[in-house]
Amino acid sequence: MSEMSAGLAQNSVDLETLAAEVVAQAMKAGASDAEAVAREDDEFSVNVRMGEVETLKESGARGLGLRVFFGKRSASASTSDLTPDGIRQLVQGAVALAQVTEEDAFAGLPETDEFGALTDDLHLYYDDVYSLPGPERIEWAKRCEAAALAADPRITNSDGGSFDAATGRKVLANSRGFVGSYRTSYAGVSAAPIAADENGAMQRDGWWSSARSFALLESPEAVGKEAARRALRKLGARRVPTQQVPIVFAPEVARTLVGSIFEAASGDAIWRHASFLAGALETEIAAPGVTIVDDNMMLLANGAGGFGTSPFDGEGLPSRRTVVVEGGVLRTYLMNTYAARKLGMKSTHNASRGLAGTPGIGCGNLYLEPGTLSPEEIIGGVEKGLYVTGLMGFGTNLVTGDYSRGATGLWIEKGELTHAVEEVTVAGNLRAMFKNISAIGNDLVFRTSVASPTLRIDGMTIAGA
Repeated sequence: MSEMSAGLAQNSVDLETLAAEVVAQAMKAGASDAEAVAREDDEFSVNVRMGEVETLKESGARGLGLRVFFGKRSASASTSDLTPDGIRQLVQGAVALAQVTEEDAFAGLPETDEFGALTDDLHLYYDDVYSLPGPERIEWAKRCEAAALAADPRITNSDGGSFDAATGRKVLANSRGFVGSYRTSYAGVSAAPIAADENGAMQRDGWWSSARSFALLESPEAVGKEAARRALRKLGARRVPTQQVPIVFAPEVARTLVGSIFEAASGDAIWRHASFLAGALETEIAAPGVTIVDDNMMLLANGAGGFGTSPFDGEGLPSRRTVVVEGGVLRTYLMNTYAARKLGMKSTHNASRGLAGTPGIGCGNLYLEPGTLSPEEIIGGVEKGLYVTGLMGFGTNLVTGDYSRGATGLWIEKGELTHAVEEVTVAGNLRAMFKNISAIGNDLVFRTSVASPTLRIDGMTIAGA
């Protein structure tokens, strides 16, 4: 355990008691309802570049957030001052704000019978993330970068290697009797090498491994070699002519398309009429093979909890599995209590909560279910097209569905990857893109909380030379 995390442990605050006491103080001050969130986090991060330590960070933080209701008026406040005086000021500030805000007919906590938490061990916390002594954590970052640099003489420089570890604890308590808490852990290692061709033209790429447990990380050597492979395959990149061809999205970029569906199906976007999926429930919005699931209780294949797994959501409703799109048909929007009330529906237990502000809407483990084809089979079925491995910019309009992103990747000719491609834009409309998914890979892997297998989409335009 690091000195920082050991210090936090020694000075540990009973966060459950603290959150419950803050709620009690708010009720005593006249609130009709109250909700408190307490967090405790610590983090270690090291970045090395060309074998030398560039940045080293070790930090710990605690914070407390309070949301109070006076009938249909509400307000929130947060603090990192957990002294009695700091907490008193937090309560007074939230109460004073609530009394001058506008009434909102849809505001309020969920109903009492809706609260709950999963009781199974979701394997979110492993105490081995700090098992390496500090010098060895630095060594992991160096080993990862060194493996990338040693992979090929054309790897001439580096944007660095890194090692990260973190643990956290979250508590939620409210005036309707709910108190819940859970702990999380994280470890990661990455490298970002730079390759140069014979003319000095440079290309950068990277790779990483992340896990709940240090023991589940890939080796720094494996990560470094993969980062090098990805940088090297970008050498010799050139533009291609403007044309309409099939586009194959690699998993690490296909996941952003799944994320766009989440944003468009978010209850907040729906009630604001800011989504192309408004009014689309129970209609076909994607190809028949497309099923998208949001699973907040998932365990990964390695036995650890998913990156989006938790026992309850940001309002204290028990986590669950929600099928968002089933066989191409939009089955539900994703909602917290507020959005559900605005839409006359029920929460899908997707509330997300920071310390300050009102609950938002977040996903758990969001993914597009895999198909049966290998990535090689999907690429092999393309006569001429683009295999997209990187996207740039923010060219997604959720109101219209229009999609346009800068892209890099590899050109496909007669089912083979031929040369690298850069400085092109891929464009279409999400409505058509999801209906034109013509192949789904079998390579679903969770590297973050949003995941997708390889996807082939027909009918898109490449804007190039």
